[in-house]
Amino acid sequence: MENFIKKLKILLNKEDLNASRFSEIIGVQRSSVSHILSGRNKPSLDFILKIHKSTIDVDLEWLLSDDAEQDLNSTTLSKPKENTKKNLKIDFIKNDNIDRIVIFFSDGSFRTYNN
Repeated sequence: MENFIKKLKILLNKEDLNASRFSEIIGVQRSSVSHILSGRNKPSLDFILKIHKSTIDVDLEWLLSDDAEQDLNSTTLSKPKENTKKNLKIDFIKNDNIDRIVIFFSDGSFRTYNN
């Protein structure tokens, strides 16, 4: 937990954020961030995922790893830009004939669309 607190402080310094602004960005109460920084509470999985899904550029592996000394500015630590992945998929789809699309829902059901 101490490593997570160190990493959270590194992240706040790198992004030039205070706890209040950081909590707004990731969508949690200000007290949640304050309690984690003070060591009163441990971060929940939901809290960590909110950091990862936010606009803040941080790698989930770095955030969860036990190595507090690992450099946040390392090239292996920035998360991939999602737009890049989406653009690659779109280019792939444009060049092929689509025969069928299957959509899977979180309840385990699915729907198939045929051309």
